[in-house]
Amino acid sequence: MKSATLRRPLTQREKIPDAGKKKRVILLAGPTAAGKTQLSLSLAKLLGGEIISADSMQVYRSMDIGTAKASPEERGLIAHHLIDIRDIDEPFNVAEFYHASQTAIREIVHRDNVPMIVGGSGFYIHALLYGPPAGPPSVPDVRDQLDHQMRELGPEVLYERLQLLDPEYAATISEKDRHKIIRALEIMALSDQKVSDFPKMNQSENNDYDFRCWFIYYSRESLYARIEQRCDEMIAKGFLEEVQRLDNQGLRLNSSAAQAIGYRQALQFLDSPRSASDYEHFIAQFKKATRHFAKRQFTWFRKEPLFRWLNIEEHSPERLREIILQDYEQGY
Repeated sequence: MKSATLRRPLTQREKIPDAGKKKRVILLAGPTAAGKTQLSLSLAKLLGGEIISADSMQVYRSMDIGTAKASPEERGLIAHHLIDIRDIDEPFNVAEFYHASQTAIREIVHRDNVPMIVGGSGFYIHALLYGPPAGPPSVPDVRDQLDHQMRELGPEVLYERLQLLDPEYAATISEKDRHKIIRALEIMALSDQKVSDFPKMNQSENNDYDFRCWFIYYSRESLYARIEQRCDEMIAKGFLEEVQRLDNQGLRLNSSAAQAIGYRQALQFLDSPRSASDYEHFIAQFKKATRHFAKRQFTWFRKEPLFRWLNIEEHSPERLREIILQDYEQGY
């Protein structure tokens, strides 16, 4: 990957109407294990910021170790939002995230503090920038059926189905976009309309804020080493015990949470005889799934034009903060 502080010409920002009159919001994204939490905490201390989580699993209470939530002590120092707002048996979707995050931003601005969006859930962040997805709200039974088909049949089969039903929309995504494929098929099942028939959101009309978007990352070799270390640390902290407790509380009834990285592999281990070889297999699959997730995060954010990329290995922590702070203050 080419290392560059800026992934797009700065002049593109100037094309957004009245960008200088809008309240600026920092949006800090990056792959898992890139260090978003620590960077965001240090920035928030300097700016008087409040952090809004853009992590689709951190909304659930007791999903702590596996989602790498900021510690209670860290949350005591810096206000955090959209963390621990649902029990494990309560569904949460991207439309709810959009409205909850918009409310949080308004409240933070009203307090004259700086809103900071932090996370790696690309679908959630895309919705925040461009508006909630079109179509009817998700229905758990329909979504569960499609999730099952995706696991059993694979993305190629469902993508071919989408191509037959809505070739126009299918041409805008690929068979690797599993979430978009499932959502498109769900929309059509619930509405009897093609996804391409729904109106598209316009970012410049939808947002009242000037989002300053950053994607922080390590080289693949360094990131994978960090992922290996993080997975080992999570297990040492009691990740399997956390999953066991959540399983007793109904984790498997929440298809999204049960399929989350780490949790899915842990549930498979808990269902096994739990031999030494089963344990080693769990660790290997946990790390492999996390690496694949990080790879998908890179792929997703490469398609997001508002993001500027910062290679963490090329800058000291102080310089990273300086780059983001200068951009926030000057808005160039």
